[in-house]
Amino acid sequence: MNMVLHELKSLRKSTVLWTCSLIAIAALYLSLYPGIGKDAEDFKRLLGGYPPAVRAMLGIRLDSITSMLGFYSFAFSFIALCGAIQGMNLGVSILSKESRERTADFLLVKPVSRVSIVTAKLSAAVLMLLATDVVFYAAVSVLANAVKTSDFSHKLFFMVNLTLLFLQLIFFSLGMAVSVFFKRLKSVLPLSLGVVFGLYLLGALIGAGRNDGAARYFSPFQYFRTDYILRHSAYESPYLIAGAAVAVVSILVTYTVYVKKDIHAVS
Repeated sequence: MNMVLHELKSLRKSTVLWTCSLIAIAALYLSLYPGIGKDAEDFKRLLGGYPPAVRAMLGIRLDSITSMLGFYSFAFSFIALCGAIQGMNLGVSILSKESRERTADFLLVKPVSRVSIVTAKLSAAVLMLLATDVVFYAAVSVLANAVKTSDFSHKLFFMVNLTLLFLQLIFFSLGMAVSVFFKRLKSVLPLSLGVVFGLYLLGALIGAGRNDGAARYFSPFQYFRTDYILRHSAYESPYLIAGAAVAVVSILVTYTVYVKKDIHAVS
């Protein structure tokens, strides 16, 4: 329990910064909605001039883009990207920081198992991601109700926002799994950004082709398509299961490798 509390304290500042950043991005996009709602037809004509492949890459649906949920779904793709970076960055850093900050010796000589160390860090990180999403959802709910021009489904709004947590957990678990294969990471951000942007671009290319087959499994950004959620009020089960499988397998890999990993003493 002491390790969990210590990790929560150490993650506090970064979590506040990430939460405020996500809310700021949402606020920026939602502040544009009242003007778009008034000039809906002009806005549709403008977007209609884009090639279909570009609209697909950006998640633009002309039939719903001027509704609150349709416009928010378009903006949400950028929010999800930032949330994925947060999750990946947290996953990569949560275990590797002991070697990077030269505290590995101090931690590992304590009368606790490595399994307990991973569990404590995992628990603290998940709690911080949950806190981020609870505060974010509360803030965007207020903002959306303030700028809406007509009523919208709060259930669908919640379901779209819940995918942010799903993505964060997937990338967090991937980050943890990747980090245990490095003896020492000098910098976390290049690795985190490289993985997230690489998968985001891959997902955009898959989305541009409207590929609904096996290719979607290669990018978590394609697991939770908001247009499907808005049409069916549900998630796509195969991709929801795939996301859960990625997270579970990544966590198992983390435990397996970290328990046997040779962590060099700080000289």
